[in-house]
Amino acid sequence: MIRAVLFDLDDTIVDTTRLAEMARRNAIENMIRHGLPVDFETAYNELLELIAEYGSNFNRHFDYLLRRLELPNNPKWVASGVIAYHNTKFAYLKSVRGARKVLLELKKDGYILAIITDGDPIKQWEKILRLELDEFFDDVFISDYLGVKKPHPKIFKRALKKLGVKPEEAIMVGDRLYSDIYGAKQVGMRTVWFRYGKYRDRELDYLDYADFTIESLEEVPKIVRGLNNEEKERSDSEVHAD
Repeated sequence: MIRAVLFDLDDTIVDTTRLAEMARRNAIENMIRHGLPVDFETAYNELLELIAEYGSNFNRHFDYLLRRLELPNNPKWVASGVIAYHNTKFAYLKSVRGARKVLLELKKDGYILAIITDGDPIKQWEKILRLELDEFFDDVFISDYLGVKKPHPKIFKRALKKLGVKPEEAIMVGDRLYSDIYGAKQVGMRTVWFRYGKYRDRELDYLDYADFTIESLEEVPKIVRGLNNEEKERSDSEVHAD
C-alpha cells in the first residue's frame, strides 16, 4: 500500500521556470533603464549563457555579466539588476495550479508528504515558506544540505528511512524524468511524471521509468487511491483463495 507521496519542488509544486524567466528579463530591463549601455537581447542572452555555465545558484550573476560585456563593475547597474530580480520573485512567486488542493486532499487522507529537491537550502525553503506550504509536509530533503543530488539513490533512501516507509510504500512525483523519475524508480518507488515546465519535452529516453504521466497535478490523488484499491483487491482475492 502507498503510505507516502514525495514531491519535487521546482516546476512540480512551485511554478519556477516562468518566474525565473520573468525575473531575469525584468533585471536586464532595469539595468538598461539605469544606464547599462547594451541592448536587451545582447545582455539577456549573455546572462543566460552565464547561468548555464555557473548555475542558477551562483550569487554574482550581474557582476560577471558586466565582465562578460567588457563593462566597468558599476554597483548601480548591479544593484538595479538585483532589485528587479528579487522584486519580481517576491511579487510573482506562486504554486503550480492545483498544488495546494492536492496537498490538502492527500493530507486529509492520511498520507505522509515530503519534498525531495535539488538546490540551495535557503532558496528552496524561502519558496516553501513564502507560499506557506510547510504545514503540509512531514519533512523536506534538499540536496545541497544533504551532500547528494538526485538521481543518486542515497537521497531517496535517506528520505525513505527518515519517513519510516519502504520503497514500495512510496510514490515520487516530479517534472524531470532523469533526476526525479529515474532516480526514484532505481530504489523501487512508484513514479509519476508531471509533464510540466521546461522539461516537459526533454529527457524522454527515461520515459519508461515513469509508471504514470500526468498533465495536471490534480491527477495525483486519484492515482494514489487507485494503486491502493488495486492492492486491497489483490489482498482480498488472495485471502478468499486461501
